[in-house]
Order: sequence, then C-alpha cells, then structure tokens
Amino acid sequence: MIEERKLTIKEKALRINLDRSLYGSFAEIGAGQEVAANFFKAGGASGTIAKTMSAYDMTFSDHIYGKVGRYVCEERLLRMLDREYSLLETRLKERESATSFFAFANTVETINFARTNRGHGWIGVRFQLRPETPYNQCVLHVILKDRDPMWQQEVIGIIGVNLLYACFFHSADTDQILSSLVDNMWPGRVEVDMFRLEGPDFAHVDNRLMSLKLVKNGMTHLAMFSHTGNVLQPSEALYKKNAVILRGRFRPVTHVNVDMLFAGRKMFKSEPDVQNENIMVLTELTLSDLQGDGIIDEQDFLHRVDLLCSLGQNVMISNYTEYYRLVRHLTRLTRDQKIGLILGLNNLKNVFEEKYYDQLNGGILEAFGILFGRNVKFYVYPTLKEGTDEVIGLADFEVPEHLRSLLNYLVENDKIEAVENVKSHNLHIISNDVLDMIHSNEPGWEEMVPHKVATEIKAKGLFNYNGSRLEEPIE
Repeated sequence: MIEERKLTIKEKALRINLDRSLYGSFAEIGAGQEVAANFFKAGGASGTIAKTMSAYDMTFSDHIYGKVGRYVCEERLLRMLDREYSLLETRLKERESATSFFAFANTVETINFARTNRGHGWIGVRFQLRPETPYNQCVLHVILKDRDPMWQQEVIGIIGVNLLYACFFHSADTDQILSSLVDNMWPGRVEVDMFRLEGPDFAHVDNRLMSLKLVKNGMTHLAMFSHTGNVLQPSEALYKKNAVILRGRFRPVTHVNVDMLFAGRKMFKSEPDVQNENIMVLTELTLSDLQGDGIIDEQDFLHRVDLLCSLGQNVMISNYTEYYRLVRHLTRLTRDQKIGLILGLNNLKNVFEEKYYDQLNGGILEAFGILFGRNVKFYVYPTLKEGTDEVIGLADFEVPEHLRSLLNYLVENDKIEAVENVKSHNLHIISNDVLDMIHSNEPGWEEMVPHKVATEIKAKGLFNYNGSRLEEPIE
C-alpha cells in the first residue's frame, strides 16, 4: 500500500482557498498574523477569507473581546472565537445556505529578546462541516521549542494551517486530525500538551483518549484531565499548586490504592509549606504501565480511567518512567511549590537502582540532585514481606552499603518519610489477583475494591467482566 504524499502548507492553504463552500475569519494576537499570511501567500484567498485582524494592543483587545486576567489563555481564545463566529452568522446570512463558516483564532506569546520567557499559545477553530448546521470546535495549547522568535512564529503559521485543513478534510479520522498537526515541520519544534475536539459531528470523540494519544504519539510528555473527563492544560492546572501524585497501574483500583492516596495526602496536607486549599491530587498512569506486549489497549485504558474518575480523581498520563524526569517537568509547572510523591517500597527500590541512571554523566547523584534538590518529598507506603504476613516499611528498606548514607541523608533531611496509620489488613490485596478473579468470575473480588469500583465494573462490564451485570448503578 503506497502512503499518500503529505501536502505542503501552501498546498493545504490553496485547497481550502479554492473550496468555495468554506468561508471564515482569522483573528490572531501576539505573534503577528502568521496563519492568515499563509492563506494570502497561497493565492485565491478572497474566496476563503472574510476578515483578518490582530488586536495587538491590550486596550484595543479588551474593548473588542472583553477583559480577562491574561492575554495568552484559553478564556481569551474562546472569547475571540465567540465574537468572530457570531459576526459571520449575523453579517453573512445571505451565504449561510451554501457556506460552511469557520472562525480561526490564536493568542500567542513568543520568546522575548532576553530569552526569559517560554513561547506558547492557544489555537482554536470553530467550524461547520456542512452549511446550516451547528458548529464544532477544536482547541489546543502548544509549547514553542525553537530558540528564535521568528522560528516560533513560523511554527504557529504551520500548525494553524494544519489544524484548519485537518478539521475540514480529515474530519472522518480523528487520529489523523491529531497526527497531522505537526506535518511540515522538524520533530521537536512544538509540543501539543492539550487537545479538545467537540461538537455534534464529533460526539463520538473521547478527549481523554485523545490526551493519551498526545503522549503516545510523542507530541507531549504529559497530559491531564479532570475527574469529570475535561482535558486540562498542565501549566494552567498546576500553576503554583501543591501537587500530590500517586503512580500506579490501577487495573483495577483496589483498597490499597485508595489507602495509599488518602494516607499519603493526609501527611502531605500537614506539611508546614503546603496550603490545603492549594492542593491538587493526581493519579498518574505511565505509558509503560499501559502497555501489554508493547501495545496500548485503548479500551483497557478507558476502563482504568472510568474507575479513577468514579472516585473523583484527576488523571495524569506521562511517558516518564523515571521519577526524576517527572519531577523536573512538574516543578516547572508548579513554580517550585511543594510536590509529594506517594509510592510503595518496590518503587522506592527502583528509585535507588543505579542502572536507571547510566545515561547521566553524574549517575544517581545527578538524578537525585534533580529529584530531591527541589521542593519534593517521598511518602513511602508499607507492604508485606514476600511470602509472609509481616508488614515492612521504610525502616526495613535495604539498599547497597555504598548507598546507605545517601538514604539516611534523605530521611534525616525530611525528603523521604514513612506513611503512617495505614490499613495494613488490606496489604494482601494484589491487583493482578483481583483482575484474575474478575476474568474467571470468581466470587470475593468485590471486597478487595471500593464499592464504587465494584459497581462500575459490574454495570459497564469493565475488564471483560462476564458475570451478572447490574441494570442500574448502585447508589
């Protein structure tokens, strides 16, 4: 099968310009009118563009779109889309029976002369796929990685054309909408860390799954969504937050997972430099924990997410196997506010495995400098000694002799602490055993998971549950 040649940016813009059924406006703030410029350069733009504008001055922008806290934020973008699309509908009514309208908008901050900021932006399009139908909307957030403002502007121009083209010509394939956003640019120039596609033509789209695909496709390292399923932009969601994170497979969520989270969060809340009203709790799934035989089962992912969301948990997906990489990323987002990581003894053992840091010139010391040199603390949950009912915790943790002093230093300087007041009677519960019991319809697994989890599994037939399903969820 021969792969179809990818169109250049000029070819994509020209195809839109020559399609007389498409007509819309461009409003761009912050990095010039890079997207509209590509359509003008392609030729035939008079058949596509109703208006272009750039309310660059803040006072003008406030008068047109209303005042918001920041100029590069989702709220500003949505106000731009609201105004520009409504103007199309009211001023061009004579065209509505034969025209699919669109409003494209972006609000962007490129890197400054002193290189003291980070280039990023919000990009969105509101569009009809057919005339006289309700609109759809696609919104995304990008991080600009180039070290020159002109190159960053170029990326905005490229990704804007890619987005508009994908919405109209790849609408039947949401995977292609996502992947085509980075067409016509070298890898590493842009990161897409939030993507949301909604509307009557995309009612089937689960944006939680799209978040997974952002990470899976290498378009970002980390994506997030709330317990209600709404996708979150990480730097906004975590800005100056005290984040506490539990990493796990959650296949399924058990009483042990819940106790780890509650007990660890309770200790985190008691820290003197943590503001209770500023805490954000996250359950983290890594790509490695989602892969079976090297393949990610998307339905299995959604099953785990459904259970976490049913318990009111926000979910984070990352490709950071090593904790120090995760911490390096998160501390940039939280602006060095305190972060708590809840983990079991086995995961702590992996943290002290030197082989994981062979690629670093400074080895484990360099990794620990990144990990513990920031405002980060580990909360270590106990486990059962293998083959026994003996509870072992941080005090029983053993490391090679040459690392003993390093462990003692971290404990004595309040970087690692044992989780207290745990429900040790649940420590025998192992998620793989619970999953096997679900698959074989063996009774008793319900007592190993929270009541809401058991209800969700039975009501929705999660994890191939084949027992008697509930007609209605248990309240």
